Amino acid sequence: MNYKRLKQSIKMKYLAIILLFAIAVVSCSSQQEKALKRYDTKSGIVEYATTISGKMMGSAVSGEGSENLFFKDYGAIELREAESQQTTTTKIIGQKQTETESTHTINKLDKGESYFVDFDKKQIYAGEMGESMLKSLGGEKTGSEKFLGHTCEVWKFSGGKQLLYKGVMLKFEMTVLGITTITQATKADFGVSVPEKSFKLPDFPISREENVEDMGTNLESEEEIDAHMEKISRMTFEEWIALPDVQEDEDLQALSEDELRETFAKIQTMIKSRL
Repeated sequence: MNYKRLKQSIKMKYLAIILLFAIAVVSCSSQQEKALKRYDTKSGIVEYATTISGKMMGSAVSGEGSENLFFKDYGAIELREAESQQTTTTKIIGQKQTETESTHTINKLDKGESYFVDFDKKQIYAGEMGESMLKSLGGEKTGSEKFLGHTCEVWKFSGGKQLLYKGVMLKFEMTVLGITTITQATKADFGVSVPEKSFKLPDFPISREENVEDMGTNLESEEEIDAHMEKISRMTFEEWIALPDVQEDEDLQALSEDELRETFAKIQTMIKSRL
C-alpha cells in the first residue's frame, strides 16, 4: 500500500464513522422504537453548519459544510442532506501539495429502511439499519446543557459528544485520527409542517444491501489499515519501491532516487507516529 492509498483508506474509515453517527439514535430503548418513534417531537426542520480541522499523517485538513435535517412521524421518516468541502495540504520534499474534495450526501430513513445516496456514482444504496452498528456506537448520558434555547441531553462517547433535544441531535463534536468535526444547528424548528418534497430522493437506480454498514463503500477494517502501516514501517527502501502500488504511481515514478528516499523516510516517520 503506497502513501496515497494509505491516507485514502484512513480517510474513508473516518468518513464511515461520521456517517454512522449521523444516522444513529442513542436515546431509544428498543429496536422497534428506533424504527417507529426515534424522537420525542413529531416533526422538525434543522439547519446545521460544520467545520473540519486537524492533522492526519502529517497532512493538514480543513473544511466546512452545511446540512439540513427534515423529519416527521417522530423520526420514523427522516432525510438528512449534507454538502461539504475539505482541503488537505501535504508537504513532500519541501513542496506543498493541496487537494480539495467536495462531498454531497443524502441519508434517508423510512420506517426502518435506510437509503444512502452516492452522487458520484449516481446510485442509491438501500438496506435495513444494522443492529450491530447501533450497538457499537455506544454512548453515555452525562448531564444536560442549553443550546439554541433548548435544554439538551449531553451524550458522550469515545472521541466526542453530542447534544440531543428530544432525541434530535443539535450539536456534534468528534475527533477521529486527529481530525475534529463540529456540526451544530444554526436554526431548529419543531412541531412544524414539513413539505413532502423534502423527503424526495434523486432519480438514481437503487441497489439493495444487507444493512447500512455496507452502503456506499467497501472499507478496509482498522486492523487491516494498521497491518498495512506496520508492514511498510518494517520495509527497506528497496522493498518499498518494488511494490506494485509504488511502481504504478506516476507521481512517485517522476521523482529522482534521492527524492524517493526522502519520500520513503517521511512516509515511515508518519506511519510510526500513527502506530
